Amino acid sequence: MRVRLTMLCATAAEGSPDQVFGDGALSARDRLELLAARSALPPYSQAFRAPSVRCAQIAETLAVEAAPEAALRDLDHGLWDGRPLRDVAAEEPYGLSAWLTDPAAAPHGGESVGELCRRTAAWLESLPVGMETVLAITEGSVIRAALVHALSVPARSFWHLDVPSFSAVTLTMRDGHWNARLGRLAAPRRREPADGSAPVAVLAARTASRRLCLTGRP
Repeated sequence: MRVRLTMLCATAAEGSPDQVFGDGALSARDRLELLAARSALPPYSQAFRAPSVRCAQIAETLAVEAAPEAALRDLDHGLWDGRPLRDVAAEEPYGLSAWLTDPAAAPHGGESVGELCRRTAAWLESLPVGMETVLAITEGSVIRAALVHALSVPARSFWHLDVPSFSAVTLTMRDGHWNARLGRLAAPRRREPADGSAPVAVLAARTASRRLCLTGRP
């Protein structure tokens, strides 16, 4: 069986002091960036999205008919939902530290990283046979959890995986093993012909300057 799953990250600026836990709408700048890169989406036979406002807006902006999928929802932040990271760090430093270092910790009363990783792994393994090209618009936390499973690394590696906003992680299943690659949707480039004629638009799904090309094989 061969499955190619492209996961588009909907979460913006994780780890920034201005980060707010939970859902949020796209900015006008986000929409413009997505519109410019729409033509670079990889081919897919079926699309899913997390049931969040931002993932719905990304699908709409990209003109992708994506089915809502509960398993792709963001990590449940419990009492921290809607709160800025800087406030949580100031008021609950020990709880935040535990959450960032212990995959079993859920000081916010929501979901632990370990629980998210197990939920995401179950969804990956449930993809039907014959679904060869899949697009999933989801949260950075879910993509991190998918990489933990695909690469067969411990859940404590979750926070060491950098998934920028609008990055596109491609997981490919071959013979029971996953390969992973990190890229980013890119707007069309303009190539200047040598003969001085009009510029030509060149579409590409640009790979990030730091390429992730890892394997989940033991």
